[in-house]
Amino acid sequence: NELNERLSAAGEFDGAMAPKILRDTLRDKAVVIFRTPDAADDDVDAVLRLVGLGGATTTATIALTPQFVEANSSEKLLSVVNSPIVPVGRQLSTASLDQGSAAGDLLGIALLRGKQPAVPDDQREIVLSTLRDTGFISYDAPPVDAADTAVIITGGSLGDDAGNRGATVARFAAGLSPHGGGIVLAGRDGSATGTAAVAVTRADAALSDAVSTVDDVDLESGRITAALALGDLLGGGQPGRYGIGQG
Repeated sequence: NELNERLSAAGEFDGAMAPKILRDTLRDKAVVIFRTPDAADDDVDAVLRLVGLGGATTTATIALTPQFVEANSSEKLLSVVNSPIVPVGRQLSTASLDQGSAAGDLLGIALLRGKQPAVPDDQREIVLSTLRDTGFISYDAPPVDAADTAVIITGGSLGDDAGNRGATVARFAAGLSPHGGGIVLAGRDGSATGTAAVAVTRADAALSDAVSTVDDVDLESGRITAALALGDLLGGGQPGRYGIGQG
C-alpha cells in the first residue's frame, strides 16, 4: 500500500508539472495521432492533452483497424496502397514491400509535410477515404491540413498468437518517418518485450534509427516523454529509446 501511494503521488506530481515541462516544446506544430487496435483510450486521450500543452494542434486521430495489422490481409492492403490513389507527383518507395512499410509510406505522403510540401486536400481525402472504405482505418473527421509529425500509440505485450502484428506496426512507423519531422512510437508496459511493436523496433537497427520509442505511455511520465520526444525530433534531435523496459 505504501509503494502504491508513492507511485500515485509521483504520477500526480508529474501531471501537475506537465504544463511547465512541456510549455512551448511543440509551439506552432501540428501532430497527427495514430492508434493501433490495442491502444488504450486513456493513453490516447492523455497524449492528445499533453501535445496540446506543448503548444501543438492535432490534425486528426486515425485508428488502424485489426485488418490493418493482420498478416492475412497483407495482399489486400498492398493492392489498395499500390492502386492509383498515390497523390499526383509522388511515388511510393521501392523499398516498401511489406504491408506496414507501404501503408506508412502512403499515409506519410498524404498526411505529413517535411522535405516536400503538403499534398492538396482533395488528394489527401482520396487516400484516407479509400483506406477507410476498404476497412483498414477509421476516423471521426478527416484532417483539414498536413501535420509536421506523428505519434503512434500502441498497447503492451502481445500473446504467442500475435503473428506479425508488432512488426507491422513497427514498420508502419518507419514508413512514416521519411515524410515528417520525426515519428514517436509509444506503447504501454510490456511493449518492449517479445514481438510487440516497441521491441521489434528496438531490435532492428534500421527501425530504431528512424523512430523514437517510448515503452511506458501508461504512466504520466511516459506520456510526457512522448511529447518531449516529438519536440526533440522536430528540433533536429536523433531518434531515442525511452522508458523503463528492455532496451
